[in-house]
Amino acid sequence: MSVILSAQHVSKSFSVRQNEDVLALRDVNLDVYEHEFLCLLGASGCGKSTLLNMFAGFTPPSQGDILLRSSPITGIDPRCGMVFQSYALFPWQTVRKNVEFGPRMKGLPANECRSIAGRFIEMVGLRGFADHYPAELSGGMQQRVTLARSLAADPEVLLMDEPFAALDAMTRHVLQEELSRIQRESLKTVVLVTHNIDEALITSDRIVVMSPHPGQIRAVITNDLERPRNIDVQLSAAWGELKKEIWSLVAGDVSLHAS
Repeated sequence: MSVILSAQHVSKSFSVRQNEDVLALRDVNLDVYEHEFLCLLGASGCGKSTLLNMFAGFTPPSQGDILLRSSPITGIDPRCGMVFQSYALFPWQTVRKNVEFGPRMKGLPANECRSIAGRFIEMVGLRGFADHYPAELSGGMQQRVTLARSLAADPEVLLMDEPFAALDAMTRHVLQEELSRIQRESLKTVVLVTHNIDEALITSDRIVVMSPHPGQIRAVITNDLERPRNIDVQLSAAWGELKKEIWSLVAGDVSLHAS
């Protein structure tokens, strides 16, 4: 597999007061492979969202390099798409028009924009809702629209910052399984930030476990669980063993944060 995105000796500091910096990340080295689903997992304060924001070009590293296809990322790059917790949809536009946004910005013909939007609306399970407005949809459906819009823009890498955190548990579980299916169908490279071990197990090919204060990579775990990761897989002994292994790596950090 070829490397599409990488962090090389990346550290990140933030100024909190005059002459006082906080080190958020220290000497992070990570390769993301083309077509893989990678999860960044860890307790609050481990720097996982900071690393994702550097991948997106929102903020530069204090030291080291972020590379996309071996070239430094020096600002926001359209080859990386971002999905946030908030839906960030245009409320005055229909589902179809929201999803067409990326192709329209590329100057594609109207009929091609419509065709692309239709494909991804279908892929995220929203057939029949193309002419609805965001206010007419549930939170889970709005997040599906956000995902479809990101995919329609055709980024090389899809970056996701806890996109399902605000949803109820049942909707979140359904969308986790749907996201796993969509990634396999689209072959997009996905980097997902999460603090939810089950979410990482459902979706990922590899799980990067991070430790806090400052953020560092503690372990990189290959997730070889059978796909699709339906309820039978989630109740298997292999699932339980892998979840226990990951929990043993983060339990101390979670307890420290809670105290």
